[in-house]
Amino acid sequence: MTIHRIMAKDNDWKSRLQVVYSTNPDYNYVTDDEPEVETLPKQQQKLRVQMEKNHRGGKTVTIVRGFVGTDEDLKILAKLLKTRCGVGGSAKGGEIIIQGDFKPKVVELLLKEGYTQTK
Repeated sequence: MTIHRIMAKDNDWKSRLQVVYSTNPDYNYVTDDEPEVETLPKQQQKLRVQMEKNHRGGKTVTIVRGFVGTDEDLKILAKLLKTRCGVGGSAKGGEIIIQGDFKPKVVELLLKEGYTQTK
């Protein structure tokens, strides 16, 4: 006798709450989730690096905008930039926020990594 374990992600009943099921065999289940965009190659990424001080309590931050790709790839790039600059920051909504005035260094790092369309 063998016991099969059901993986948590295969049996995630919470994601199906408030879903009405149909007995129609031709019914196509539709979700509101948008498919994640594939990450463009580094040479096709049009990244823009800007300095911003507004609405940040007087603190200066460096913002990288224009990244097209998955959140995972965005976080990987953000971690690389934060590590090389030696500061904190965040990555969400297609932009990377680096704490401090690091615009020239961030542009240089992005160009070295192969993001050729960086300004």
